[in-house]
Amino acid sequence: MTTSTQPKKLTVAIAGASGYIGRWFIHHFHQKYNIIGLSRKKVAHNPNPNVRWRQVELYSISSTTEALKDVDVAIYLVHSMSASTRLNQGSFEDTDLLLADNFSRAAALANVKQIVYLGGLVPEGKEEDLSRHLMSRLEVEKTLGSRTAKLTALRASIIVGPGGSSFDMIKNLVKNLPVLMCPKWTESLTQPISLKNTLEIMDICVGNPNVYDQAIEIGSPEVMTYRDMLARTAEVMGKKRLVFSVPVFSLGLSKFWVGLFGQGPPQLVYPLVESLRHTLLVSKDKAFTEKEIEYLDYETAVKIALETTEEPLLPKFEKTEGMKNTVRSIQRMTNPSGYSATWVANRYNIWLPTFFSFLINGKTNENGELGFHLLWGKKPMLQLTMIPDRSDSDRQLFYITGGWLVKRFDYGWLEFRGVLDGKYILSAIHEFVPRLPWYIYVATQAKMHVWVMARFKNYLERRQTD
Repeated sequence: MTTSTQPKKLTVAIAGASGYIGRWFIHHFHQKYNIIGLSRKKVAHNPNPNVRWRQVELYSISSTTEALKDVDVAIYLVHSMSASTRLNQGSFEDTDLLLADNFSRAAALANVKQIVYLGGLVPEGKEEDLSRHLMSRLEVEKTLGSRTAKLTALRASIIVGPGGSSFDMIKNLVKNLPVLMCPKWTESLTQPISLKNTLEIMDICVGNPNVYDQAIEIGSPEVMTYRDMLARTAEVMGKKRLVFSVPVFSLGLSKFWVGLFGQGPPQLVYPLVESLRHTLLVSKDKAFTEKEIEYLDYETAVKIALETTEEPLLPKFEKTEGMKNTVRSIQRMTNPSGYSATWVANRYNIWLPTFFSFLINGKTNENGELGFHLLWGKKPMLQLTMIPDRSDSDRQLFYITGGWLVKRFDYGWLEFRGVLDGKYILSAIHEFVPRLPWYIYVATQAKMHVWVMARFKNYLERRQTD
């Protein structure tokens, strides 16, 4: 008597599980994989017993490591276009870079075998000529692949499907404007791909050693301009639209036009429009060849996107009360000399009292806690406690443990870390809660912090060029 053994299901964790791609991946493959959805909020009710959910704070390496425990493959679908704190002093590029570095570190600590990342097509040419959005996607890709987990980076243009923000902007432009006076960037060439084909390719790549450590560009074989996409979408929608190009649209006017009539939030629209000036085509040497794909044509993909009315089921999440006036502040500093995070953190602790020698003293107490004091003050304005077991040469972590400018001492931290092989140093404060009244804080202390970090950045740059 012979017995057949079923192959073990892979355990797949999805960061960004409640987003557009994440929720559809879960919908299609919840029976094929042991899926763990990662969410910042705690689940109150889970309608799909085949899917587990874990609460995670992706800004915390320890929390992310715990969430990736016993995971074989992690799918990374995170884009930090919206703030998770009341005040976020940091660009989306720096925030995404820090989150990717956290995830890469956590995946290594949790022994995750593979990370699958869905990013953007990269045009030919010099990296420094890329738009902010595409440069950020490339930085995230490099960072996710910088440690032990094998990276499969899938690069795509516009993904056409129900609920996709990029396609929704195109659909809304067609719906809202009888005359589509298109900026020059709409003549750029690209290769959109259907949601169905994107999910199919992701599934082929999950747990597949043949695509480890590869950057793969995906797109339908159809090459078209963004103007063509508008015209063809109008045809599928049954809308008679006059579509033509004009050479006078500025980038700023394009952002306003797409944001207003495409009904997209500015934090999403603006970086996207900046990227559309590029020709985004699949390169032959990076095209997906692992398996033959029957690509949907553009009209079919649009029709499916328009006719799909049911959304995938998602859990109901608990409302989080938490602290209201939280602050996150992230600044990037160039590091051509390759200083370690340890050196930069120590230098900052020396530099700050020196820079403000007329006002501030830096003191270390018997417990090794560093306090910054006004010259005449006994109680520190800010007290930091270094955490040795969570620090290394690439990252120095300090808990915020006191100070009369601080309202919350049980949570919140400052860190310095090297990223992209030490090319940059990130300085970041997380979950800081000020004691000052909110609007006074925003007008004074918050601005002062950014100004001080800019001065420290200038100081480091001068040291490295002297």
